[in-house]
Amino acid sequence: MTHPSEIGPKGGLSETAPPRLAALVGAVLTILILGTLAFWRGYGDAWFVVGAVFAIMLSIAVGGLPRRRPGQALQPRPGAAAKSTMAEAVLEQIPDPVILVDPRAVILRANKAAHLLLPGLKVGQPLSLALRSPDVLDGIGEVLKTGAPSRIEYSERVPTERTFEVHVGRLQDEASNAAIPFGVVLFFRDLTSARRLEAMRADFVANASHELRTPLASLLGFIETLQGPARNDPVARERFLEIMRLQAQRMRRMIDDLLSLSRIEMRAHLSPTQVVDLSSLVGPMVETFSPAAKERGVVIRAALPPHPVHVLGDRDELLRVIENLIENAVRYGESGGAVDVSIESAEAERGDQGGCAVLSVRDYGPGIPAEHLPRLTERFYRVDVSQSRDKGGTGLGLAIVKHIVHRHRGRLEIVSETGQGACFTVRLPQAPSGP
Repeated sequence: MTHPSEIGPKGGLSETAPPRLAALVGAVLTILILGTLAFWRGYGDAWFVVGAVFAIMLSIAVGGLPRRRPGQALQPRPGAAAKSTMAEAVLEQIPDPVILVDPRAVILRANKAAHLLLPGLKVGQPLSLALRSPDVLDGIGEVLKTGAPSRIEYSERVPTERTFEVHVGRLQDEASNAAIPFGVVLFFRDLTSARRLEAMRADFVANASHELRTPLASLLGFIETLQGPARNDPVARERFLEIMRLQAQRMRRMIDDLLSLSRIEMRAHLSPTQVVDLSSLVGPMVETFSPAAKERGVVIRAALPPHPVHVLGDRDELLRVIENLIENAVRYGESGGAVDVSIESAEAERGDQGGCAVLSVRDYGPGIPAEHLPRLTERFYRVDVSQSRDKGGTGLGLAIVKHIVHRHRGRLEIVSETGQGACFTVRLPQAPSGP
């Protein structure tokens, strides 16, 4: 009996009729045709029976095949396409490079981050054509052999030096034997920033220890001299005590700079909210440094606007920026005989909102070679180590300036040519309104 759901809109069998019903109808029609043909040609009953059985088996086999409309392509296993699309979408959302290869190390899938890291990646090609790392390629074979995940370090030098930790793991097909892998996944974790931070910390400890060791050694040496040969020599005693005082001051300045830098870094994520008139800070600082600059033969010239220039900032930190820049200009540019300090308001540059305040400090000294400019703001970096120490520098002044400017969401620009002096420019966002 035909189920109602198998009846089409015009009373015929619908496309949802079970395959066995279609096979039975085909078999009956085939038997009638063969029987009529056998009776007409006079063949015996045996041939008729064989033909009928063959027709029934063929009809059942054909009727059991999945039916599709004309022009409709064969569909994959239900849910397979959805799973594949979802897997690719998830893969693309992973920010780190991920590559999927088969047991022959031929690329099956790779996300966008992987293509950016290895532009030569192409699906269907061996991974070795894009990734020239024997350790990673050997690791794939080892993971396939043992089944245990592996971690391999991979480094590249071009276009920039980068270091990755590659996690290699074997993938199993849930629909097949669990002992047979269908691929291997490679996950690249970027260690570049962590390695650079470790190197910076190691350099910082080494440099700080070295900078403090020198004045400490001087102090110990002079103390031993005063306790021994110079005990009864008043002239030597006065000279040695003056050197000891200078060395102690140098250590104090270095410790103060280290503590200041640490405090600034701890508050780097907090933007200042106090409204400060930047031009009002420059005048007193110029007056403070003018006597010492005059002793060195340097004249400090200030060009300040008649109106206030308000910024959102920390007053003490901005004073530290102005102090360090003027002190450096006087100390290292004294041969030029002048230092120009100016404050002005400027229109916002592309990408900025509102106006900006521009602080410029320019000297006319020997200048800075171009190869040193990118590293000037590093801790303890000096163009001339002996000259810096002789002038009382700690090597931390510009590092402090850079971190303070960064906390104030500003920019520090350094322009210099050998023999033409140097100009340090600080750009800070202006406050929406005055205090």
